[in-house]
Amino acid sequence: MTISPAPFALTRRVVFKAAMFSTAFWLATSLAFSPAAQAGNTKAATPLHPAVKYMQATATDLLRAQRKGTRKAFADVLARRADVDGIAMYSIGRYRGQLGKKQKTLYVRGVHQFMARYFAMQSKKYRVKKAVIEQTPRQQGKDWLVRSRVWLDNGSSYTPVWKLRKTRFGWRVVDVKVMGFSLTYLQRGLFYKFLQKRQGDVGALVMALNR
Repeated sequence: MTISPAPFALTRRVVFKAAMFSTAFWLATSLAFSPAAQAGNTKAATPLHPAVKYMQATATDLLRAQRKGTRKAFADVLARRADVDGIAMYSIGRYRGQLGKKQKTLYVRGVHQFMARYFAMQSKKYRVKKAVIEQTPRQQGKDWLVRSRVWLDNGSSYTPVWKLRKTRFGWRVVDVKVMGFSLTYLQRGLFYKFLQKRQGDVGALVMALNR
């Protein structure tokens, strides 16, 4: 069993349009902040906030993943740069209490692969002409919001906002809003619809994510 696109076509299109646009943005920013791009900047710069520096490093990692173009490459970046456990638990929401200890491990692994698979499949669909990351993040509780701006080849522009958190493992990306949509919120909606059609059977979701 897999998560079929048919029952959730609209939700899935929204989720992955936003998700793949975000991935393209990550890749574009890695070029904007590469050493070559900054070679001509010799003026002393104000020290960057750790959250901004982390976003720049994340973008560089994603560029390498795009060059490889494999699910494993994106899975490796997600493991290093995203709070996969936190995203997975948020995505299952009120159903998390139904996960057994072994199921929880399999579920998180499945969410990790689910995200990596679609990033790898769709990362080249959105062409970014120019991208910048604002250097002054804003604190929101225990999180830091890093604003960005991207321009596509078709002339349109967007302002993704990245949410980063300092965890016990260091800084991690926990969410991103694109066109006003929170990707983790949209993913949770996708999982909820899947579960509601199966009377809350979390085992079915775990199986679908791991196939």
